[in-house]
Amino acid sequence: MKSLYRVYERFAAFASYLKSPFLLVVRLYWGWQLMQSGWGKLHHLDRVTDFFTSLNLPAPAFTAHFVSGLEWVGGLLLILGLGSRLIGLVLTVNMLVAYWTADRDALFAVFSDPGKFYNADPYTFLFASVMVLVFGAGLFSVDALLAKRCRGWIEKQ
Repeated sequence: MKSLYRVYERFAAFASYLKSPFLLVVRLYWGWQLMQSGWGKLHHLDRVTDFFTSLNLPAPAFTAHFVSGLEWVGGLLLILGLGSRLIGLVLTVNMLVAYWTADRDALFAVFSDPGKFYNADPYTFLFASVMVLVFGAGLFSVDALLAKRCRGWIEKQ
C-alpha cells in the first residue's frame, strides 16, 4: 500500500507541472476567441445594439460598446496573462449576464438539462474565465513576471 501511495504522489507531482502550460493554452485559445468576438462586435455595433435592444437591456448602445471593448481588451489581457484574476472576474460576470439576458432557459437548465447549459454560446467563455479567476494565469504570464519582480523589489526595501 505504501508503494502505491508513493506512485500516486509522483504522478500527482508530475501532473502539477502541467498546470501552467495548461493555463497558458486556455488563456491563449480563449483569449484569442474573446478578442475575435469583441472585434466582430466592434465592427458591427449597429447589429449588437439592435440585439441588445431586443433583449431590453438598459442603454443598449453604451452596453454594446462596453461589452465589445471588454471582450476585445479582456481577451488581450488573458493572452498576456496580465491582471488575470481581475479580468477573469469581470469576464465571468459578463458571461453570467449574457446567460441571464440572452440564454436564460439554458442557465436555468443547468441541473435539469445540463446539455442545454453547456451548449449555450456563453458556456466556454464562462468556463475559461472562471478557470483563470480561480487558478490565476500560471507561470507563463506577465502576472508571474511582475510578481517575481515585485518580490525582489520588496525584499530590497
